[in-house]
Amino acid sequence: MTEALEVHITTPDSATAERIARLLVEERLAACAQVLPDMTSYYRWDGVVQADPECLILAKTTPGRFDELAARVEQEHPYETPEVIAMPIVAATEAYAAWLAEAVTRPPE
Repeated sequence: MTEALEVHITTPDSATAERIARLLVEERLAACAQVLPDMTSYYRWDGVVQADPECLILAKTTPGRFDELAARVEQEHPYETPEVIAMPIVAATEAYAAWLAEAVTRPPE
């Protein structure tokens, strides 16, 4: 199987999530990106436990595109420290893995 990652990116609202998800796919940094709305994140920030509504982007990419994807998210994201974490996809159908790899390959210039 081709190496692949699922990248989790939290955002403050659906408009931000949809904008970033579309951008990542348009720029071939992600093969696809799903936006999951309406969750609550609990976290510690500046020594205080916070609870805020957020959305989650699940973006599929390859290890070779992760650094560019993360940098692009940081450019576009309103948070000071956005969550951009990746987990390896340990199994996928051969057809899906091939599609994912092709979808994030830069076209020839």
